[in-house]
Amino acid sequence: MSVIGDFDDDASAFVWRRDSKGIVASVLKRGRFYLNTVSLDGKVARFSESATGDDFDVAPDGSVAVVVSGMARPPELARQAAGVAPQPVTRFNAEQYAGIDMPGAPTDLWIDGKDGSKVHSFVLQPANLSGRAPLLVLIHGGPQGAWEDQWGMRWNEAAFAAQGYVVLAVNPHGSTGYGHKYEEEISRDWGGLAYDDILRSVDAAEKLPFVEPGRTCAAGASYGGYMVDWIAGHTDRFRCLVSHDGVYDIAAMYGSTEELWFPEFEMGGPPWEVPETYRKWSPSTYAKNFRTPTLVVQGELDFRVPVEQGLGMFTALQRQGVESRLLYFPDEGHWVLKPRNSQLWYHTVFDWIRAHSAPRKQANR
Repeated sequence: MSVIGDFDDDASAFVWRRDSKGIVASVLKRGRFYLNTVSLDGKVARFSESATGDDFDVAPDGSVAVVVSGMARPPELARQAAGVAPQPVTRFNAEQYAGIDMPGAPTDLWIDGKDGSKVHSFVLQPANLSGRAPLLVLIHGGPQGAWEDQWGMRWNEAAFAAQGYVVLAVNPHGSTGYGHKYEEEISRDWGGLAYDDILRSVDAAEKLPFVEPGRTCAAGASYGGYMVDWIAGHTDRFRCLVSHDGVYDIAAMYGSTEELWFPEFEMGGPPWEVPETYRKWSPSTYAKNFRTPTLVVQGELDFRVPVEQGLGMFTALQRQGVESRLLYFPDEGHWVLKPRNSQLWYHTVFDWIRAHSAPRKQANR
C-alpha cells in the first residue's frame, strides 16, 4: 500500500489536511482529475465525484481552493466542499475570452484495443460546426503521460479546433490514469499496442458524422514525435505529419540524452546488451518507407531528445524526396516557451496542416 492508499489511479499533488488526520490527493482517472481523501490508516474515499484539477490547497474548514479548467475552458479559481461540485470564485479568463466562440466540452470516444483493453480519446469539435471537418490526431509525450481535460498552452486543443479541425486526443497504451498495467505495457513495446490503439481510434473517429474522412493529419511531441516518426515508416494513411522533438534513432539518442536511465528502462538495457530491441523500435530502421509530408520541429537546447534526432528525421525525408520542412529553434529546449517562438510555432504548424488537409482541388490551386 502506498502513502496515498492502495488503488490503481495515478496521483499528482497531495496536501496534508489541516487536522493532520490524513491527506487530500489529486488523482488522474480516465483523463480527468478528482480529489481523494486518504486517512492515516490508508482508507481512501472520493472528496467529491466532480472532476476538478491538480492544482489545489486545503482550507482550515476542510474545503479546498482549486484551479478548474478544461480543454476548451480557461482556468479559474474555485472553492469546493466535500461531496459537492466546485463553486466559481474568479472569472478573470471568462472576461478575457468573452466574445470568442469557444468549442464545447470534449466528448469521450472509447474503442476496443487489440489486446481487449478499452482505449480512450477526447474528441473536441470546432465551435458552431456545421457539416463535416477534417480530423487532427494529437499524440502526447511521455510515453507515460496523458491528454487531460485541462487547459494547456503548448498544445492547446481549443486553438487547433478553432482552425476548423475535429481534434482527436488519443490516450493509448502507456497513458497514465487508466491503471498501472495499461501504463506499464508501453515499455519495450513503443511502436506496438500504442500504434495500433491510435490507428483504431482514427478508424472510429473518421466514422463520426461530423468528421470528413481522408483528410486526417497527425501531430505529436517527444514520445508523440517518436510516434509520428514511427507512423511515417508504417503507414501512408495521413495527409501530413508534425514531429516535434521526436525520437528518430533510439540508440543514437542513448549516447546524447540527459536522461540516460530512460532508454535503459524502456528498452530493457543499454544498446550493446539489447541491440535488436533498439533497432526494432527505432523509426530510423523504417526510414525507407517514408512517404508522408512531414514538418519536423527541433530545439537546439533540447537535452532530453537532442538535436540530432530531429535533424536525422529531416535528413531522411529530404534525401528521399519526401515533402518536408524543418522548423529549428536555436534558443529553445524540449518545449517552446518564449512567447514569440510560440507564436511562430503555432502559425507554422497551422499553415502546414491547413495546406495538406485541404480538399485536393483547393490544395492544388
